[in-house]
Amino acid sequence: MTSHLYYSTLGRVRWFIKRFGISEVFFKPVRQLFAPLIIPRLPPSTFKFWDQTHQCFYAPYNTTWIGERMVEIPIIRAAMTQRPQARVLEVGNVLSHYFRGSHEIVDKFETGQGVINQDILEYYPTQDYDLIISISTFEHIGFDDETSTSSGEKILAALDHCRRLLAPGGQMLVTFPTGYNPQLDELLTSGRLGAVRCDYLRRVGKRQWETCSLEEALGSPYRAVFPYGNALVVAEFHSNRENG
Repeated sequence: MTSHLYYSTLGRVRWFIKRFGISEVFFKPVRQLFAPLIIPRLPPSTFKFWDQTHQCFYAPYNTTWIGERMVEIPIIRAAMTQRPQARVLEVGNVLSHYFRGSHEIVDKFETGQGVINQDILEYYPTQDYDLIISISTFEHIGFDDETSTSSGEKILAALDHCRRLLAPGGQMLVTFPTGYNPQLDELLTSGRLGAVRCDYLRRVGKRQWETCSLEEALGSPYRAVFPYGNALVVAEFHSNRENG
């Protein structure tokens, strides 16, 4: 069983360098420091996805104007807006850093007000959810945390478990970058992911994104040409209890 790299300060630093490159140890804090000056000067940028035009999201936390969260957050927020009465679960604590919300959040490691610190595979709520969302979290499962199996197998188990938490007719939306976790990419190419629909965006400029094919998404390496994700997957799943 591999151990989680977050368990010590040195482990966190080693993990960050391994995943994002040593240059980001310098650049990310600098961007965070100067975010109040940078963000107001950024030109607005839009992208099209699922027949909607969205505006790229910029915020100081986690330098969203640099990475894939600039498009992930608008996509997921739009899905939540379309189901205003839905009982929502978020896997991975992301949205609370940007917005106030009343939905439930499960995150194995990150503490915060209202955040349930549990491995999603060990989470058994008393009620079903209408919508489950997850932003750049599933690529870390079994890859950056401990597992007694492979990352791919733990991801599949987590997806299956989440689908069981959905009420019949429920929907789950999962976003993740390509090129980060090779086993997750392999689930995509082999068709084993189990999504009812996958759509893809690739980065063609600093803050410009366009829809693309699976092959184009997989051909966009992580951290090249731009920092962090250069292509994004939006995967849709339905409840696996449709027929009782």
